Amino acid sequence: MNKIFFLLLFAIIQMAAYGQTTNDKRIVALEPQLNKLLKDWKAAGFAVAVVDKNKVIYAKGFGFRDLEKKLPVTTNTLFPIGSCTKAFTSSLIGVLDKEKLVEFDKPFYSYLPAINFYKPEMTQNITLRDMMSHRTGLPRHDFSWYLFPSSSRDSLLQRVKYMEPSAGIKDKWQYNNFMFLLQGLVAEKITGKSWEENIKTKFFAPLNMNRSNFFISDMTKDNDAAIGYYVKNDSLIKKLPYYEIGSMGPAGSINSSVMEMSNWVRTWINGGKFNDKEILHSSYIRDAISSQMIISPSLPDKEIPDVFFGNYGFGWFLTSYKGHYMAQHGGNIDGFSANTAFFPTDSIGIIVLSNQNGSVLPGIIRNMIADKVLGLNYTDWSGLRKKAADKAKEAEAEIKKTSSQKQGTKPTHALKDYTGLYSHPGYGAIEVYLNGDSLMASVPNKNLWLKHYHYNIFSPYEKDPEEGIDTSAASQLKFNFLMNLQGEINTISTDLEPSLKSLEFVKRPKEVAMTEASLQDYVGDFELMGTIIKVYSKGNTLYVHVPGQPDYELAAEGNDKFNLKILNGYSLQFIRDDAKNVISASFIQPNGTFTATKKK
Repeated sequence: MNKIFFLLLFAIIQMAAYGQTTNDKRIVALEPQLNKLLKDWKAAGFAVAVVDKNKVIYAKGFGFRDLEKKLPVTTNTLFPIGSCTKAFTSSLIGVLDKEKLVEFDKPFYSYLPAINFYKPEMTQNITLRDMMSHRTGLPRHDFSWYLFPSSSRDSLLQRVKYMEPSAGIKDKWQYNNFMFLLQGLVAEKITGKSWEENIKTKFFAPLNMNRSNFFISDMTKDNDAAIGYYVKNDSLIKKLPYYEIGSMGPAGSINSSVMEMSNWVRTWINGGKFNDKEILHSSYIRDAISSQMIISPSLPDKEIPDVFFGNYGFGWFLTSYKGHYMAQHGGNIDGFSANTAFFPTDSIGIIVLSNQNGSVLPGIIRNMIADKVLGLNYTDWSGLRKKAADKAKEAEAEIKKTSSQKQGTKPTHALKDYTGLYSHPGYGAIEVYLNGDSLMASVPNKNLWLKHYHYNIFSPYEKDPEEGIDTSAASQLKFNFLMNLQGEINTISTDLEPSLKSLEFVKRPKEVAMTEASLQDYVGDFELMGTIIKVYSKGNTLYVHVPGQPDYELAAEGNDKFNLKILNGYSLQFIRDDAKNVISASFIQPNGTFTATKKK
């Protein structure tokens, strides 16, 4: 009896938290088709919730959150929601705007003056509104955070000034995750609280999103959390390791369930109110789901003539869907795909969370449900996406047939000459090394085999810890190793950002770790032609200060030599006397070597 009472009490609490849930017959009629999607698209599972005005009218889990253990997806299963997070971050800026702590159209540097962009005019003119609507002129630069992650948001922040734009400010819509990271950091500076604390306080707590969190480490502690999967060779469902995106949190790190996300969607449908309490100001709601930037013409086509126009608000894509205004946003991170959508004038919201990598399912399911609930004509959304996927495969096969690879070529140097540490200040470092007779490369979270393509160009293939190296699909990425005037391999040129010219990663000596105590030998004043140059340390890092210039961080190479981190080709060689005391420092530059004497 006590157990039955507990279950009943739990159900009552759940209904109070999420609103009354009913099984809407229109959507129940779709369940055979929804279950069929699991088979057709080789998916492990997904969860759905549908909101009508101020209540959840349908919620259900399909398939498995853990395929191996056959644990089912429930309406409370936690999934990473990826970029569906963005609406939360921009909404936080909206709350600060209402509190008169920020202004959307004020230059961004007025909030974080330490941040510089690639060009001075960008630093002076980019605003929060530009960031919230993806119109800063910057392309994605996603490999910077994805291949070269950092646990420090400040470290990621410093990369922005080395990221080249591909358009002018406001000239073109270009998706950029870093601009949402910057919004989160503005909120942190103004409030003195972390982005996570702000989201919890402003949104999670009042919306009863009590299990929603920000880190994979927290999500996996929950007893109802999904495991991510991908489809191998169009047939096998394989587990995919989690990707911890916490440092890029404001762009996409929230983990939630369809039931808790339904409270977020109810807030938008009801003009910013949840259970009659204002969460977001109605004026912000209006701005956020109004067109702030045109994405593309998105004209009607023959196959789908009644879905058209594609604009962006603040953290929302905006579309005309069969005569109904739709605000929606997708989310993707390793092993998971999501979609959050609502129809403002119809007061309908749909949340779909799936544990399939790069999946089309959330969009298909959203559209199928929208057609039913809004009483619209039937469209075979799954069939259309399958047709598009088949065309894409055919196009890829044709590209393979027209390969530009030159046969019979070989590298110009011995493989060991390609090894070393190559870095780009806006991205990170690629370490190239030999493993037997194979050339390998590593970035912080991946190991790559470099297969010779032609001449000094190699194709990287990921080495999976369990699956090994799969070369069945051609690598679209190429590493082009370049030589300096002395004939030495010193640069990797690669197209990590397709909208720009190739990025160059320059070879640098591998940094040697130093202790704070060991750096004291180099600290002091050095005189060069009457100018005093100061060398000082902070923790385990050495810096050099030249009057009239910014302080330069040094990286130890070993044997008393340090390289300037942000200036390629500049280094300091400290010189010792017979008693092992540092007596001078030679500044090695492209225009010569200059020696400064250490003052006693």
